[in-house]
Amino acid sequence: MSTMAALPRGYRRLFAAGATALLLTIGCAAPPASATTAELDTAITAAMQATGVPGVIVGVWSPRGDYVRAFGVADTATGAPMQTDFYSRIGSETKTFTITAVLQLADQRRIGLDDPIGRYLDGVPGGDAITVRQLAGMRSGLANYTETQGFRDAITADPHREYYPAELLGFAFAEPPVFPPGEGLQYSNTNTILLGLLVEKISGMRLGDYLRENVLAPLRLSHTSFPSGAEFPAPHAQGYTELADDGPPITATDWNTSWSWSAGAMISTLADLHTWAPAVATGALLSPEMQRQRLQTVHEDGLPPDVGYGLGIFTVGGWIGHNGSIPGYQTVVVYQPDTRTTLVILTNSDISPPGGGEASSALAEAITTVITPEHVYHLGP
Repeated sequence: MSTMAALPRGYRRLFAAGATALLLTIGCAAPPASATTAELDTAITAAMQATGVPGVIVGVWSPRGDYVRAFGVADTATGAPMQTDFYSRIGSETKTFTITAVLQLADQRRIGLDDPIGRYLDGVPGGDAITVRQLAGMRSGLANYTETQGFRDAITADPHREYYPAELLGFAFAEPPVFPPGEGLQYSNTNTILLGLLVEKISGMRLGDYLRENVLAPLRLSHTSFPSGAEFPAPHAQGYTELADDGPPITATDWNTSWSWSAGAMISTLADLHTWAPAVATGALLSPEMQRQRLQTVHEDGLPPDVGYGLGIFTVGGWIGHNGSIPGYQTVVVYQPDTRTTLVILTNSDISPPGGGEASSALAEAITTVITPEHVYHLGP
């Protein structure tokens, strides 16, 4: 399962310069469960060295204690250290916000999850058969626009240009469906672009305004935002990516993220995501019945048996939440209900480590092996 709004795979490979050994000791209470601070420090540092990620921000919160630290560098040119209060692009974690908005509208009976998307939006191929629920659960069969050659050529030619949702959908709709609606599971950013448009159509508000008033404000997420283009609040780390397989690392900090819109454009902080992780996992903004439906997951072949995708949310080894990847940045934002533990990871590189996969997933696996060995976050390679 690819769970990111991201560019072609060549953008996410080994960061050749590697990570530094710099560790910032940020105020830290006793860590969760039986883990010691030293064990977590060692696990994170080893995962950074193995994946080559230059900088990481980590937060772990549980009834047994908290662990909040920043490792490595925010800028490989200056050596400036990562800090725990940095803003970060959160990639596909955006989907949890967008689909929470959709589920709120369903709670209000302004839309039906089993209604065809064609009832609300014109021009969707097969829109009379694809339901809102199938879009939210990645079962529509619509091609993923970020995997099309047309999009790859356009974004590689100019990563600073602005895109509109209709342009993004055009890349997807030019391709045949991958499977009939409801007959498979494929992660597709196209689904969430359509759901963003659905929120705008039904609410009569711009998506960013709706999220600010109905999702962010109720939880006091004052440092989370939905940018319209390349804006990026300070302070933040430089974000590193690459344009070709094994190419040199480049900075993507000021790239325009309008190409990911409702699927991956949002910005947040460690503190806000600490609040958001348990809120989205427990349904703080939804009715109990709507949250129950959200957490009904479907398994994808080829992934570990304890991995499933629900409605804009996944379960991995007993952890509930989402991850995200966008050029220069990756996130993991999850909550483990049995142990009431929250884990947030923010990195400043999306370059794939040796052997493939994502650095953020490797870090999450290393951390959960220490703090919750009975619930290890493992997405596979």
